[in-house]
Amino acid sequence: MRNVTPDTLTTAVQDTFKCENPRVALLVAKLIEAVHAYAIDVKLTHAEWREAIGFLTRAGDISDEERNEFVLLSDVLGLSSLVDMINSPLGATESSVLGPFHILGAPPLAVGGDLIGDNPGDHIVVYGQVRNLQGQALEGAKLEIWQTAENGLYSNQDQKQSEFNLRCQQVAGVDGRFAFTTVRPAPYMVPSDGPVGDLLRAGGRHPWRPSHLHFIVMAEGYRTLVTELFPEDDAYLDADAVFGVRESLVLNYKRHDTTADLPVDVEAKDRLKTPYFSVQFDFTLAPD
Repeated sequence: MRNVTPDTLTTAVQDTFKCENPRVALLVAKLIEAVHAYAIDVKLTHAEWREAIGFLTRAGDISDEERNEFVLLSDVLGLSSLVDMINSPLGATESSVLGPFHILGAPPLAVGGDLIGDNPGDHIVVYGQVRNLQGQALEGAKLEIWQTAENGLYSNQDQKQSEFNLRCQQVAGVDGRFAFTTVRPAPYMVPSDGPVGDLLRAGGRHPWRPSHLHFIVMAEGYRTLVTELFPEDDAYLDADAVFGVRESLVLNYKRHDTTADLPVDVEAKDRLKTPYFSVQFDFTLAPD
């Protein structure tokens, strides 16, 4: 190795890895190739290299159980969305970014249950069906649901909200149906107080995301779906900071001026503030 040069170093480093797993071997080799090619292409300086190491160090320092700066970095670079798109099975509901604010352990909510609580904002009824590629209902499918409050903050960002505010788990009924009432989530800014925020500002980019509802949908024997649903009238649909919008995930929020035309039975029927809005979407899962 004493005679390595910029032309031979990449192969020399790749050859030191003796991965038994062929997939791991490919991933490592291609990573080394891409990183080295980048350094050569931009003629990376020592100062720039140190700045990059410092950036990653700060990302690690600011990350904790409730915030992952590396996920956020992947999101704003479009990597998360690229991985989603290349792994979305044909015919199934398209996936979208998980985001950095999902937390485990949300309480169960019965089909038709209420998340509105004392949250301000427009009331919405969200409902639909979970099914497979053949259109068959998936009884017992599990949905994890979370969103921002009207102030654009998730519960784990806002000390004024309870731990699991606007978060739940729901098990689809015998016909694969799910339903719940909630408030319309607000557009919000991804965290910009850390190194990713510095990167956005350096690139002249804004940190805004359009309003959306997060879902993880799971059923035994099927691939887990991570996705988001967006209202068609949001100002940031074509300027999402993390590139999560897909045309198939953009929905009409249908206005209702009376509960007489309530599209599905919900627990909060008598407490819905009019006008309210309904959102219908059917999730399609691919086999595992």
